[in-house]
Amino acid sequence: MSGSVRKKRKRSWLRLFTELLVIVGIVFAARFWMQRDLPSGQAPNFQAVLMDGKVVNLEDYRGEPVLLHFWASWCKFCKMTEGSITGVQKDWNVLSVAFKSGDKKEVAEYIKERDLDSWNVIPDSDGRLAELFGVQAVPASYIIDGKGAIRVKEVGLTTGWGLRVRLWYAKNVSSLSALVGLKSAEAASGG
Repeated sequence: MSGSVRKKRKRSWLRLFTELLVIVGIVFAARFWMQRDLPSGQAPNFQAVLMDGKVVNLEDYRGEPVLLHFWASWCKFCKMTEGSITGVQKDWNVLSVAFKSGDKKEVAEYIKERDLDSWNVIPDSDGRLAELFGVQAVPASYIIDGKGAIRVKEVGLTTGWGLRVRLWYAKNVSSLSALVGLKSAEAASGG
């Protein structure tokens, strides 16, 4: 192989690598920008009524992590995540919030039509719960640990396995920190 052919191949690989780095940088910058107004720290507590009439409070989930998932019936990307959320909720606590998807009757029709009867759905027709969590775009997900702290916030598409890993992390972060000799934020603050 001649020297000029090797240089061209090397340049093409370098160019490809550079382009990939730029794309990854743009994706991460866009995700960071979309999450900039979402709250961190302790999750805002709320009380709401599920579609089945049961009253829920975020404090009901203390001790185990919970996925708080905001979606909308009119959102095409939300439809793409339905299978992931259904799968995750078989193993983990999931509360889903129907963001500005109509009144309770319209949400019930959508749930039946999409075969989402197993979901714990909070109808948020006026967007107040979404506003409490700073949600302006859906799908949006929060993973809240067993002590009520927001561990992960995500806007946009995510996978079922990605959510499971994040929920596992939220459940085990204290023991993982102790394992490597780090103080938890709670222990460091004296709480």
